[in-house]
Amino acid sequence: MRCVVLTVTMPLVSRVCHVFEGASTARLAFRNRMPKQQQSSLSPQQPPSTIFYSLRPSARAECTVHTTMTKESILEHLGRTPFIPPQKLRNAHAQTLAGTLIPRRFEVVAERSEPRYFDTAPGVQVLAHCSWQQERGGRPTLVILHGMEGSTESRYMLGTAEKALAAGFNAVRVNTRNCGGTEHLTSTLYHAGLTEDLRHIIAELAERDGLGELYIAGFSLGGNVVLKLAGEYGSVPPQQLKGVIAVSPSIDLAASADAIEQRSNSIYNMRFLWSLRTRMRRKARLFPERYDASRLRGVWSIRKFDDVYTAPHSGFGNVANYYERASSLQFIGQINVPTLIVHAQDDPFIPFESFRHPDIEANPNVVLLAPEQGGHVGFISADREGEDRFWAEMMAVSFVEMISARV
Repeated sequence: MRCVVLTVTMPLVSRVCHVFEGASTARLAFRNRMPKQQQSSLSPQQPPSTIFYSLRPSARAECTVHTTMTKESILEHLGRTPFIPPQKLRNAHAQTLAGTLIPRRFEVVAERSEPRYFDTAPGVQVLAHCSWQQERGGRPTLVILHGMEGSTESRYMLGTAEKALAAGFNAVRVNTRNCGGTEHLTSTLYHAGLTEDLRHIIAELAERDGLGELYIAGFSLGGNVVLKLAGEYGSVPPQQLKGVIAVSPSIDLAASADAIEQRSNSIYNMRFLWSLRTRMRRKARLFPERYDASRLRGVWSIRKFDDVYTAPHSGFGNVANYYERASSLQFIGQINVPTLIVHAQDDPFIPFESFRHPDIEANPNVVLLAPEQGGHVGFISADREGEDRFWAEMMAVSFVEMISARV
């Protein structure tokens, strides 16, 4: 007897299984088994389900059903590990600060990491650190991008890479332009909407390295970048790009700039400003004909820094235009690959109100995990030990595992 293995692909899942004898290959499109009024309510983003029949010899009849994941099924799966903060870390600031202060060890990443330079644009090099499995070509690869003034050595970058390696994935940690001590590799600056570098890296890993299963994850400002890039791809993302993860992403830059200027957030504002000002002085020493460090006088907010340096040197003109054009919120409705957003409702300087935008709920490809607590890139859990305490990193890798199991 020859058996058909059915793969059922549908946004609203009806589990269907049949065994056929006969022709070698057939394809049939049909509407889900649901009331007609529900069928008519399907949006253009919810196409008719498709069954693919592929025959193979078998001693007995058997049938396997594979389905795409709905938002509900993803949330149900990830919801099996809810975020529960420790009693002493229920405050948003405590979560945010503890995420950067808790001692951590990253033994696997330290042993299996090699530098790689990507020529992403004329006169621009980006430094990444790659950790490969022995047979890298047959493994999923997670490309990870840090937040503002972070680097490949940021703890959440190392922690996510460590978990990815333990799950059997390759991990590529990417420095944003100028970060990680790479100011000398380009005369330009980075900004929150800079997708060019990541776009090039994905293309090179796919085409030159032959990696067929790529995922991108971004934290904070890096989360804005990965979401914007996914939206820019629109209906034609690279075939090799299978999923996107954004943790605490700054999807509305103007709202974030307003929030971080609040008195309660002064510690974060001053930390970022100190780093930005220090970096600009280094850039001015390297490229004195391009940057004037004397203009740092009077720059005591991120918005002012962006208005004086980031916006004009990145082609936006002024800060208002920069924030409007570089924010990823306007691109989320166009995302056409499975995407997970993890954001705490108590994030101190990326307001949750932006995540109530209807485009996030309406896009069937985008799933939002929004626990009430967690701070900004904190998410330190009470009911786990060691590296498993870092819940957002666990969710990111778990999401990749879910998608990869169905690729």
